[in-house]
Amino acid sequence: MMKRWTLLASVLSLCALLAAGCSTLDEQQREWIFQPSDRSWGNTASMTQGMEDVWIDFQSSITGEPARLHGLWLGGAPETTATPVLLYLHGARYNVAGSAPRIQRMHELGFSVLAIDYRGFGKSSKGLPSEESAREDARAAWTWLAARHPKQHRYIFGHSLGGAIGIDLAAHVNDESGTIVESTFTSIADVVSGFKWGWLPFSPLITQRFEAINKVKDIGAPLLVVHGTADSLINPTLGRKLYDAATVPKMFVLVEGGSHHNTNSIGEAQYRAALTQLFRMKPENMVASNAGVQRPTPRLAPPAAGGTLTPQDVSGKLEQPVPSAI
Repeated sequence: MMKRWTLLASVLSLCALLAAGCSTLDEQQREWIFQPSDRSWGNTASMTQGMEDVWIDFQSSITGEPARLHGLWLGGAPETTATPVLLYLHGARYNVAGSAPRIQRMHELGFSVLAIDYRGFGKSSKGLPSEESAREDARAAWTWLAARHPKQHRYIFGHSLGGAIGIDLAAHVNDESGTIVESTFTSIADVVSGFKWGWLPFSPLITQRFEAINKVKDIGAPLLVVHGTADSLINPTLGRKLYDAATVPKMFVLVEGGSHHNTNSIGEAQYRAALTQLFRMKPENMVASNAGVQRPTPRLAPPAAGGTLTPQDVSGKLEQPVPSAI
């Protein structure tokens, strides 16, 4: 994946020198950023065991044509309003089945999970995805989830590129209970600037900008930002900048040794602590993890009377939330 992103920087430079056509530049950026595929890794049938296929149909305002998204659902019918549901937005390259281990872990943390493929990925409608189409797909999935679980607390989760898409979604809806982003960046321009050729003036040539840093200020529910110290693709300083720009109750969790791909796994204990503190979730029942270890399933607790959580910084060690007069 690093090679792909480095190629993006090289192509931007080449296009600038050759004055390539704007449409070609845009298409190549979309291809290298999303790397759309119907492929996954590992034993897909085994990884997605227990997950149900979901189909979301809607009329695209971008293409003017019918669109269909394929998704995976992991969870049962909600029994009470204390059972939260989560919209999972994956990153680049692999289809939704490739995120099955992370989907499973979020389920173990207490969420029923809907994970979708953007158009151009997996079994969803064909076509080259774009920032605009991915945003539309996320909103269609959110509408679908809200219609079927209107009384549940609904959360948004995005990994890597999916985090930028999730922040855009959170900035445009007002019925989310919280947003979680992992290994996410501030903007494509900031990511490219960290590569070998990043000192060149690429920014004016970038058409797929994903300016999450400008949108995170518009979200209205608590935000959890998670990053690994060993992430070699998205520098953790970019995750920290996202956290700093948010104005809602928030936490930043820095997972020691976490890479772009395993932060969710090795930082599971920190996830549990952060969900308890920021989203007022608390352990109740026990569920079995993939390793066969019984773990508590966090459920939503009623908000504490007389205050809300203040913004927090969580870097390995979590501190107790302090009530605010706001």
